Amino acid sequence: MAVKKPAAKKPAVKKPAAKKPAAKKPAVKKPAKKPIVKKLAVKKPAAKKPAAKKPAVKKPAAKKPAIKKAVAAVKKPVAAVKPAAKKAAAAVKKPAVKAAKGAVDKASKAPAVKKVTAAVKKPVSAIAAIKTPAGPAAPKAPVQTPESLEPHIKYRNLFDAYAQGKLPFAQGYIVSSFFSPTTAYSIYEIVSYAGVKEIFPTANGLQFVTGGKKLFVLVENDTYHHKPVEPVSRAMGESIPKRFNELEIIVARNQYKIMVAKEPNELYGSFTILKPASINFSIVFYQLPDVYTSITSYFENSLNRVRKVPEHDAKKAAQLIAATIKKHMSFDADFA
Repeated sequence: MAVKKPAAKKPAVKKPAAKKPAAKKPAVKKPAKKPIVKKLAVKKPAAKKPAAKKPAVKKPAAKKPAIKKAVAAVKKPVAAVKPAAKKAAAAVKKPAVKAAKGAVDKASKAPAVKKVTAAVKKPVSAIAAIKTPAGPAAPKAPVQTPESLEPHIKYRNLFDAYAQGKLPFAQGYIVSSFFSPTTAYSIYEIVSYAGVKEIFPTANGLQFVTGGKKLFVLVENDTYHHKPVEPVSRAMGESIPKRFNELEIIVARNQYKIMVAKEPNELYGSFTILKPASINFSIVFYQLPDVYTSITSYFENSLNRVRKVPEHDAKKAAQLIAATIKKHMSFDADFA
């Protein structure tokens, strides 16, 4: 009886041994859960669906090259029309123009317009060619005035202007100089004129058929020996038709005297400008808005640099000369 009890206990020990494989069952369940995770992994490509929409967005981008191709396709026939237009234009006179009336009409209209414009331009240039020689024609017909053609030119050499046909006929100022070759003794003559009827050369200068006014300016150096003598009574080449009481006199710092006539002399019918020699000159000022400023600047430079009058006194004398010209020789007055 006692021996049988342990025998009954042995199979009881085997039972927990049988439970060990039962413990493996949960281990088997774990791999069963893994496919559940894989299902989530399968859902990831489902998240790529919006990525699949991106190529759907690219579809309009794919349409752009199609549009470009269409535009290029549209341009090609236009480019093809141009040579066709040229051929049609070249063959306008041929009877083959009747073919493809629509294309020929469009092609023929463009060159036809160009031909018309070219034909219009030709008579315009011809008119300009007719008017051009009429400007500087014979100086007898004062049709054009140089001051209106070249406003930047303040003055010219008188005889060069005559040779070039650029002397003003309407009105102008002529400045001539008569300098002593050995001293600073000088005489300036300023002539204003208007309404020239004719200009022609003479043996010793240019003759203007018109009236005018002449203003005298005398520069007397400090070493001149006949200072007390009236200017009207001095030797030939040193005299002017004025007395001391008819002159405005400026005494410079170097004792030079600049004498400006208070009023100009009248010129009737015609007058002659002598051709200058040696260091003398004759220039013509055009009647421009700043003509008196130009005359002032010219006399200031001439008196100071050429005749050695001090700068301050030269400026004062130049202003006096320009003011006298403006007051007594402007073109508001009537000329004989």
